[in-house]
Amino acid sequence: MELTWLLAGGGALLVLLVALLFRRLGSSDRRESRRAHEAARERDPPVDIGDTCEFGVTEFTDHHSGSRVAVGKVEGFVLFTEDVPDGVSEGDVISAKVLSFNQGRTSADATFVGRP
Repeated sequence: MELTWLLAGGGALLVLLVALLFRRLGSSDRRESRRAHEAARERDPPVDIGDTCEFGVTEFTDHHSGSRVAVGKVEGFVLFTEDVPDGVSEGDVISAKVLSFNQGRTSADATFVGRP
């Protein structure tokens, strides 16, 4: 009976240690993301409204407008690009015209212009 309790206690301790390890790894990622966000807020955007930029599409997402938008970066600055044709895939290079900055000027909305 004592051996059963000892094994159960050791198993519970192992589960606790693994959970703490995963929590610590996750918090490190959150800290890095927060640091990058704060750094972005302190710098001027590398684009201006009206600029046409070329960048690689890193992913597609549903934007606040409800439509599918391409996401990409110009010098680490995030652009959400609307009106992207269905034939465009992740990794494709596109051109987009910057329309507006989002709150805090840490990203911008753009519209698809074409492929370079």
